[in-house]
Parts: sequence; C-alpha cells; structure tokens
Amino acid sequence: MLRLLTLSFLLLPALGWAAGYQVTYTATLERDAPEAEVEISLQGERLPSKLVLHLNPERHRELASESPLSVDGDEATWEPAGDGATLRYRFVIDATRDNGRYDSRKTDAWAILRSDKLVPPISVTSPPSLEATAQLAFRLPEGWSSAAPYAKVKGREHDYVIVDPGRRLPRPKGWLILGEFAARQDMIAGTDVRVAAPAGQGGRLQDALAFLGWTLPAVKAVFPDFPERLLIVTADDPMWRGGLSGTRSLFMHRDRPLISGNRTSSLIHELVHVGTAINGGKQADWIVEGIAEYYAANILWRTGGMSDYRYRQTLAWKENWAAEADTLFRKRSSGPVTARAAIFMHRLDLALREASNGQYSIDDVARALARHGGRVSLPLLKEIVAERVDDAVDVDALIAELEGSGADAQAT
Repeated sequence: MLRLLTLSFLLLPALGWAAGYQVTYTATLERDAPEAEVEISLQGERLPSKLVLHLNPERHRELASESPLSVDGDEATWEPAGDGATLRYRFVIDATRDNGRYDSRKTDAWAILRSDKLVPPISVTSPPSLEATAQLAFRLPEGWSSAAPYAKVKGREHDYVIVDPGRRLPRPKGWLILGEFAARQDMIAGTDVRVAAPAGQGGRLQDALAFLGWTLPAVKAVFPDFPERLLIVTADDPMWRGGLSGTRSLFMHRDRPLISGNRTSSLIHELVHVGTAINGGKQADWIVEGIAEYYAANILWRTGGMSDYRYRQTLAWKENWAAEADTLFRKRSSGPVTARAAIFMHRLDLALREASNGQYSIDDVARALARHGGRVSLPLLKEIVAERVDDAVDVDALIAELEGSGADAQAT
C-alpha cells in the first residue's frame, strides 16, 4: 500500500500537477511623490513562461526587469526567468475625467485610486495546472493607514490577500484609500462594511453607515451573492462629483446626498452595480444602468423610505425625463436614457408578475443577470424572461412602447 502511495505522488508531475507560485504586488508611496513605485514579484518552482501587461502608457512608466522584457506601445511582454522574477514600474496616480474632476488623486496626506488601474490587466501564458496565490502590499510613509476591499494578511498592517475567482493570475481590483483618513466599520447583513474619507472630510461617515444598515439588507435580498466585504470611499472636491463602482467597493463624492430630491439614491445605484458586477455588451449598457436606477428608488420604497404615492410620483418624473431620450440603444447610458431604462424595468416587473400570478418579478431577472456575470445583452435578457414565463411577456413589445415604431429595428 505504501509503495502504491509513493508511486502515486511520484506520478503527479507527469500527470500535469505542478506546485503553485506566489505573486506579490507591492506599491511604495512617498508623501511628496506624485507616483507610486510598483513591483510585481513572482516566486515558485515553476513560473509562467510569459505575461503580457496591457498598459496605459501615460500612467505606467519606466518598466524594468532583470528577466526578458519588451515594451511595444500599450503592451509589455515579460518572460520571467528562474524561480523568482520581479518587474518594476512607476505609476502616475493623478487622473482626471473630461470635466477635469479627479477619479484618482494623491496629495501629501492621502491617496484615492483603484487597484485595477495601479496594476493593469495581465494575460498569462502557463500550464493550466499552474495556479497562483496573490497578495497586495503597501509601503507607506510613517503614520499612514490603508483600506482595501480584501482581508489583511495576518500580522501585516498593509498587506492584503487577493481574491480573484476564475483568474489564473489573481489581480487586485477595487477602490483604495491610503494615508491619513477617518473610517467607520460595521457588519451589515453578513457583509463587512467600511466607509472611509480623508482626514477632515469624514463628518458624514456614520450617516452613510446607518443608511447602509437600513438599505443594504434589501439589496442583498435581491442579490444574495453580494460580496462579503464592501469598501466605500468618499471625498470632497476636486474629486469626481458622483459615484463610481468597483469590485467590492465604490467611490461617492462627499456632497452627494444619500437620497436626492427626485427620491432616488446614488449610493443604492452604485451598490447595485457592486452586487451585479455586470457590464453591457453592444448597445446594452441601458440594461446595466436601468437595473441600477430602478432599484435606486425601488429599494427606498420597499423598505419604507417613501409612500406608495411618492413612489408613483418618482416613476412619473422618470417617465417625463425618459421622453427626452431618442433611444435606449446607445453605447453609454446616462440621464434620460437611464431613466427610460428604469421605466422599462418597472414595466417588465409588472408584466412578469401578471404573467406568473406573482411567482416571478424583476428581482428574478436581475438576480439571474448577476449570476451570469460579465457582459450582458438584450438576447440574454430575453432568454432569462422566457425561461420563467415562456412567451407570456414580449420584451420587444415593452421596448417598442417606450421607443416608438423604430425600436424593433434598433434592437436587432
């Protein structure tokens, strides 16, 4: 028996089994430096034969490694050698959108950025059996703290265990705040929630945490696969004056109200994006944004945040705004297009309930889209509806009611 066991273990390499390797992403920040120094270090008996980094040349600069490395425009090809290899580069933290507002910012007291920008997308060439574990580490000025949407490495103040399901090379994703900041933390409906803001800007953190205590359980009832960790970063000008979702995290400008005058919540809107983790395919961004905007008001209503009368007013306001859109089928959904998409979701909910005698609702469709994950499309939406009520609900007809006679042609 012992001989058979020994033989089995000797055969493992021949059968394609291989020891895993460790990847450590290390970012070093200095108070007065506008850039982060980043290292990607690999350690293990076997390493990938090739990694291709998909760069933003304006932000990822001065790449260097002792292993073979070539850079061609926005791609860097790295061929790790031996049982350990390191790639180094500099990352420009500050970045602005078209309106000049920052969605990534560093001062001499703090930094707010996304880790999936810090570390660019990476394609890896390796045997299928070669698996990686990953950590994200920060080397920070004395007195600085860190917050990321991951569990900390035991005994390490600024080191995090990266979880990236389905990826052969785990990569950090989501919002970060580093430096001198205030934070509030609580466990809400099974999710470890942390809300943070730069020092001196955290006067409403407890308000946000209380709001989440009221609304997050209802969001999780629709999306039970909602992450076990949630980091919310908030800051004042000159940061982006809105909300931006990320993996297990989101950014929300400090001045954004928890509930706006039109009785919707930007915070709930972004929570739904975190809970669904979907993106729109060709001309399907309206599905992603419509679901988020639908629940931005509906969750408030179903949790007692507004009366039936006020909810009807909110829907009527959205319908009026939606009339300003020419079509749902745009590359990016915003403003009146998103309002029209939210009205579509409301009408789809009513149609599903009627066709199934209350057995199905928009919750079932949204949940199915979230479990599908990744890129969604109109054909996928139709398929999910048909799986529940066959042809009793005509999605194209609902769209046509909103779009007019040209909707069917645009939707194909």
